[in-house]
Amino acid sequence: MTASLPILSVKNLTTRLQIGNSIWTIVDHLNFDLYRGKTLALVGESGCGKSMTALSLMRILPSPPALPIEGEVLYQGRNLLSINEKEMRAIRGAKISMIFQDPMGALNPVFTIGSQLIEVAELHLKIYGEAALARAIEALDQVGIPHPEKRINDYPHQLSGGLKQRVMIAMALMCEPDILIADEPTTALDVTIQAQVLDLMRRLQREKGMAILLITHDMGVVADMADDVIVMYMAQGIEKGEIFEIFDHRAHPYTMGLFNSRPSIQTNKGKLKSIKGTVPSFNQIPSGCRFHPRCPFVMPKCRTGAVPDFNIDSSPTHLAKCWLYDQTEESRLSWELNKDTN
Repeated sequence: MTASLPILSVKNLTTRLQIGNSIWTIVDHLNFDLYRGKTLALVGESGCGKSMTALSLMRILPSPPALPIEGEVLYQGRNLLSINEKEMRAIRGAKISMIFQDPMGALNPVFTIGSQLIEVAELHLKIYGEAALARAIEALDQVGIPHPEKRINDYPHQLSGGLKQRVMIAMALMCEPDILIADEPTTALDVTIQAQVLDLMRRLQREKGMAILLITHDMGVVADMADDVIVMYMAQGIEKGEIFEIFDHRAHPYTMGLFNSRPSIQTNKGKLKSIKGTVPSFNQIPSGCRFHPRCPFVMPKCRTGAVPDFNIDSSPTHLAKCWLYDQTEESRLSWELNKDTN
């Protein structure tokens, strides 16, 4: 981990939704730092809270049902959760930009892509007319869209999925933000276009020194892009570490199961090894460790009370929210008896 100061520091981020008379915690005391020029990946199954984390950071969750977000999101010494909406609008899109996972849903179908890019230039860069048009064309050219001076007049439905994704990236990067949040940026793209989009993000990151928060469930994309990883399960960050720590020394039983469920001819003869059980609903969160109903290493202490973060192999950067690492005899025996079942 770099010794420089983080560009964004997230402390105890907690987001709740009120559905009828029930309150669901969809992001639960999440902590992480983002650094210039580095990529942090949030990974986990669909519904674990990854996208809700991004929407919470951007403060674009609808209220209701969202309740006031708790914790701190520190950017340049300011808590983004406590500033007013006018101040947040000046940061959102200009200093912190987001690529949404559905470009067709994020682009307005009744306006040309040029008009949507020009709106960003006018709102955040305060440039208008021919200057705004030139900046929009330049943005399309920077993301590799051919003949940008012609494509600027196209509507979203006239573009392929890969080109729409490039337009979203161009829109997100027009203002050269400090932070780019990329929510499943390669969803529904074929492997060739996926590789091109990832190469584009890496190049722009090198050129502009952006920090990237990458949200994905694709471990191949994580291996290709990330410097650090947080594994999420049921709204919590249950393991975090540098990329080699997570891939080579995964510690939490859920992380082990996540990796073991990937198809591999060498290890499981083409058969998928699933994690037993199903993810509980957010209105039925288990007490104790949230993974314990599905965990092969479950012990009595896993079933009640909060689970602390334990350092793995004395690493200051590798943490797992799991009692297996409390160095007790009970935990050692559980590991020895069940390690071959995971």
